[in-house]
Amino acid sequence: MGSGFTADDVAEQTGRRFLITGANAGIGFEAAKILAARGGSVILACRDADRAEAAMNRIRVDVPKADLSFQPLDLADLDRVRDAAAAVLAGPRIDVLVNNAGVMIPPKTLTKQGYELQFGVNHLGTFAFTGLVHPHVEDRIVVTASLAHKDGAIDFSDLDASRSYHKWGRYQMSKLSNLLFMYELDRRLGAAGRATQAIGCHPGVALTELTRHLPLPLRALTPLAAPFFNSAGQGAWPTLQAATGAHVQGGDYLGPQGLGEVSGRSGPARSTRQARDPKLARELWERSVELTGVDPGL
Repeated sequence: MGSGFTADDVAEQTGRRFLITGANAGIGFEAAKILAARGGSVILACRDADRAEAAMNRIRVDVPKADLSFQPLDLADLDRVRDAAAAVLAGPRIDVLVNNAGVMIPPKTLTKQGYELQFGVNHLGTFAFTGLVHPHVEDRIVVTASLAHKDGAIDFSDLDASRSYHKWGRYQMSKLSNLLFMYELDRRLGAAGRATQAIGCHPGVALTELTRHLPLPLRALTPLAAPFFNSAGQGAWPTLQAATGAHVQGGDYLGPQGLGEVSGRSGPARSTRQARDPKLARELWERSVELTGVDPGL
């Protein structure tokens, strides 16, 4: 079967609390189900209460005693991000925060505060939520990136896409931002003497709801390509390893071990030199503080 981490390698998690953003579908849902099955307490942080309730009911079909709860969170509205963070900080401490929620190649859309949706949700919303709740996280903060980061470039002169919008380019930029944020967050947590670590992961190419904005011809072909890609369950393996793996360390980046990191069991993944550039990461961090009004204090 080959080496690498799968859901079967997730240890008992009784007594541990996980918060997963975007846990009502796709990789977040699959990770929530496995963590609940291993005894973990899982908070599903999602926009839609009905969809979250439906997801929890689906998990309970397989895991009748699952310890699940719902936290409203809309990463496209920084006011709602602050509301969600306040609710989290008022509750019990969390062992692992899994930043999973994201959007992929939608038509040009803006967040409540006027930022391009992919950069606004995938990076700024994640930055703001993490920046507010990180003092409440004991063990790990997981940030989900993508193979798409490898061709990403950050246009600091047009972050709101007011001058140009190429949906795939903006997705690549948001995923590069995720990795820059993860590495910088881990550096800053370490410098502050915190035991909490930041870890990155990517799902390879997984057939999830994220593909809903693909052009119709490509969407029609995805079932034919399915044997070559990860299912949502397999795509969750790097997330699960990042959240629970015994030998994972801060600053690690995990992904599928198959050809091109497209599919397969989870293990070390490759990030670009640009994604590991501390100068670029500091600049992104400072701009993110300005744009969100959230200073993580690290």
